[in-house]
Amino acid sequence: MRRTGKSKTCVWRWQERFMAAGYDGLLHDKTRPSRIPPLGSGIAERVVALTRTEPPAEATHWTSAMMTKVVDISASSVQRIWRAHGLQPHRAKQFKLSTDPRFVDKLRDVVGLYVDPPAHAVVLSVDEKSQIQALDRTQPGLPIKNGRAGTMTHDYKRHGTTTLFAALNVLDGTIIGRNMQRHRHQEFIRFLNAVEAQVPPQKQIHAIVDNYATHKHPKVRQWLARHPRWAFHFTPTSASWLNAVEGFFAKLTKRRLKRGIFRSVVDLQAAINRFVIEHNTEPKPFTWTADPNKIIRAVRRGHQVLDSIH
Repeated sequence: MRRTGKSKTCVWRWQERFMAAGYDGLLHDKTRPSRIPPLGSGIAERVVALTRTEPPAEATHWTSAMMTKVVDISASSVQRIWRAHGLQPHRAKQFKLSTDPRFVDKLRDVVGLYVDPPAHAVVLSVDEKSQIQALDRTQPGLPIKNGRAGTMTHDYKRHGTTTLFAALNVLDGTIIGRNMQRHRHQEFIRFLNAVEAQVPPQKQIHAIVDNYATHKHPKVRQWLARHPRWAFHFTPTSASWLNAVEGFFAKLTKRRLKRGIFRSVVDLQAAINRFVIEHNTEPKPFTWTADPNKIIRAVRRGHQVLDSIH
């Protein structure tokens, strides 16, 4: 006891292990039974089955506290079972299946432009990010420091909105952007004229657009008839994710708009223009990697599941 600094009961336990297992029995710790009794084999199955059903309370999904009351186990046990079976009842993914009868044809048309663009042509992904708000915070926030994230007030002041018209050159990754006050066919035609002036005259222009009514306005069709080198390729309905410029809009929102402070619309537009200029200094060509056949099969499976539910 004096040499090791251990208690008398500890020395007695070592002596018992030495008599039972010899010297080798003292080289490693002995396995001890858990203080918490193991759950029954049917408990985990019951938790998994209940999680996939509607909760008994007035709620949209199960919580560990609800499950604890029903199954009579601890909340940590419920969470361990959920982790082991990959269940996350607190999360929900959003989706929207296209109902376009020409979904396959339009998908292959757009993906074909990304993967194998025509020779002597420019492929542009065109869209608008409308209703961008110039938001100012009611109080100044605190900067980031060790152990604390940056802060900003939850409320804000509105100073107006702007609409960003953007065209992504798929081949080199550059952006042609224009801020405009409204989102009508008149503004869209003005933006098309701006793009027409920047693209070399010997190039054909293939523009990928969504099914917004502005893109199909009679005045826009008349403009296309006067500019025969332009060709519009429409994405399927409810499939704007096919438009490559949406990735640029997501990057703009995440990096510049979401936590930005703008005291006027002019301030907001200047920040967007600077972001576009900075993006064009180091552009990256857009690369399509998804297999269209897998997308088609996934959409068909989704429709089959929806039909079976209804």
